Amino acid sequence: MKPSLLSIAVTSALFSPCAVAQNNSTDLPSMLVSADFRPAEAQDIPVSLTTFDEDIIESRGAQHIEDVLNLAPNVNLSSGASRGQFFQIRGIGERSEFLAPLNPSVGLYIDGIDFSRSGGAATLFDIEKVEVLRGPQGTLYGANALAGVINMQSKQATNDLDMNFQSTIGNYNTRSVGVAVGGPIVKDTLLGRIAVHTHRSDGYMDNDFLGRDNTQNQDELTALGHLKWLVSNDLTIDLNLLHLNIDNGYDAFTLDNSRNSLSDQPGKDKQHTNAFALKTDWRANSKVQLQSTLTYSKSDLEYSYDDDWSFKTQFPVDATCVDADEDNDAFNCPYSGFDQYKRERENYSFEFRALSNEDGRIFSDTTDWSVGIYLADQRQDLKRTYFANAIDSDAVFPFALDNTYKTFNSAIYGQLDTALTDKLTLITGLRVEHWDADYDDSQGLDLDDNDVLFGGKVGLNYQFRPQHLLYTSLSRGYKAGGVNTEADLASGLRKFNNEYLWNLEAGMKSLWLDGSLVTDITAFYGLRKDAQVKTSVSVPRDGGGTRFIDYQDNAAKGRNMGIEASVDWLINERIRTFAALGLLHATFDEYNNPELDEAGLNIQGRRQAHAPAYTFSVGSEVYLTPQWTLRANVEGKDEFYYSNSHNAKSSSYAITNASLQYQQQNWTFTLWGRNLFDKDYYTRGFFFGIDPSAGYEDRVYTQYADPRTFGMTVSYDY
Repeated sequence: MKPSLLSIAVTSALFSPCAVAQNNSTDLPSMLVSADFRPAEAQDIPVSLTTFDEDIIESRGAQHIEDVLNLAPNVNLSSGASRGQFFQIRGIGERSEFLAPLNPSVGLYIDGIDFSRSGGAATLFDIEKVEVLRGPQGTLYGANALAGVINMQSKQATNDLDMNFQSTIGNYNTRSVGVAVGGPIVKDTLLGRIAVHTHRSDGYMDNDFLGRDNTQNQDELTALGHLKWLVSNDLTIDLNLLHLNIDNGYDAFTLDNSRNSLSDQPGKDKQHTNAFALKTDWRANSKVQLQSTLTYSKSDLEYSYDDDWSFKTQFPVDATCVDADEDNDAFNCPYSGFDQYKRERENYSFEFRALSNEDGRIFSDTTDWSVGIYLADQRQDLKRTYFANAIDSDAVFPFALDNTYKTFNSAIYGQLDTALTDKLTLITGLRVEHWDADYDDSQGLDLDDNDVLFGGKVGLNYQFRPQHLLYTSLSRGYKAGGVNTEADLASGLRKFNNEYLWNLEAGMKSLWLDGSLVTDITAFYGLRKDAQVKTSVSVPRDGGGTRFIDYQDNAAKGRNMGIEASVDWLINERIRTFAALGLLHATFDEYNNPELDEAGLNIQGRRQAHAPAYTFSVGSEVYLTPQWTLRANVEGKDEFYYSNSHNAKSSSYAITNASLQYQQQNWTFTLWGRNLFDKDYYTRGFFFGIDPSAGYEDRVYTQYADPRTFGMTVSYDY
């Protein structure tokens, strides 16, 4: 699908020379990227990456990372809950988590704390920057970074007293309030910052049976704290605190694929988290910098839903649906069901790293070095409760499962940055990680696994001019294997293997026109070995409907290749334009699955799930006056398969967003709108039989993305 003519017209108008205001800046803003061994400007890091600052976040009225990720090329997300919580980069990443514990392909870090399994935590108030790194980041991040990393950094305390107040109102009864205060507690010695934000919305579903419009509500509280102790000129200690209380509803799917639910038992999407990160940074001498990070997080989560998507008496029962032997397993009968997953996650990690300073270079003063160790202890306890009963019977078919998944991994890693000439640098990195996992459940299943995994990279950077960086790299990412927990699975499907990704890429980052034009282009070619593939089989459920057996499988081989390009151009003092494009060819070259073969589905040579062939964003800013700024963009993506176990696909789409901002002294007023033309598009889809009135025939069921949303954000900065 192509962008509408109206969408293109809105964006194109912003390129016209009608603006009369002036912007005092003649350079594009730069951003220091922290998701590498040494913080550096984005243009100096030889990685395909996208960054978002607080101006982008505020101009979109963004509350969660799902509201900005479409600006990053070759990045996708899936929902199946109240928020987009599962991320895919270059077509690689998970789409859901049910019984089996998740080993993520995309890392999510907030202030250094690992939230890779809990994407709902990625709220955006008081977030200074978001960094999206594409491609394997195995040297620094290890097993959770096969496809890439999303790194979020909150604002940190400084010696300057500052305060921020922000309030948002919008349609669907959206209202948000946030306050942040930071500054010196003891001048030049102890600095602090605290931020508290609450966000509420009724959501975008109407439950006609219950007469409510808030069964897919958002109710989110985020609190961030930061203490910085300047012990000396050479030693700094940072403490980051995070508290989350998310109590969202989940009522997203309907039998008629509409936004009007008839569910009598809406579910929940909840997360309660307390976490901290304690960091030290010590310049031991002119040769060595020593850094350490200790993190802890404890999360209680609930994911639940109405399994039948209807109310109990919606479908009449006739004599033909009752089974002859009266054993209550008549799957032609309507049924009522509810499914609940309660998880407790507790994570500890410790990392110690040494980096060379200016006098610590080795090999005749040509090589910067970094070495480190990493330890992580993680535990997840799941309690699943499910019940269903046939409408014609009082008999209840309950199911309960408790399981525990524990992992301990330890790693040692290092990287050398060797200057071969004054323009050419060789990068070599290696990480060796020991992975130990143990799983047991109330059904008597007890599985353990341990392995040694390794990854890293070899790269060349050529700074042939100060404004132009050429780079190429060969990297190896890895992801640990795991267990499939369903008792009905064959024994040979109980475990799945480690996955590896060999990735070759080359790119160029450039500054043109005295820094007013920034370009970035990367081409990549990735080979997936033993690619972990989420698949499923469906079986009739006792009492009616269909039961899915989700499990992780290994495809023999897959290819993920493409291009990522971005342009940011300050045309003159009044107009800035920007664009990003991702092209992706992601297929399975070899994949033999007897279950899919039996169902007549062969995905060998087919595109991988949640891997659209293109993603794009194009827009501009017009500085109408020193106080007024107009922004607009069009963003979209190609169709993609919802799953690797069926042929159902999304539709391609393009949506238009815009904002008008007024600044006066310390006040900022932003009128914003997303999906202005109210385009229907989807973030998640299933293909199965659930509708009794259709004889439980397999059909496509989809979850809508956000409709047209608009509002105003008022902020005060002191």
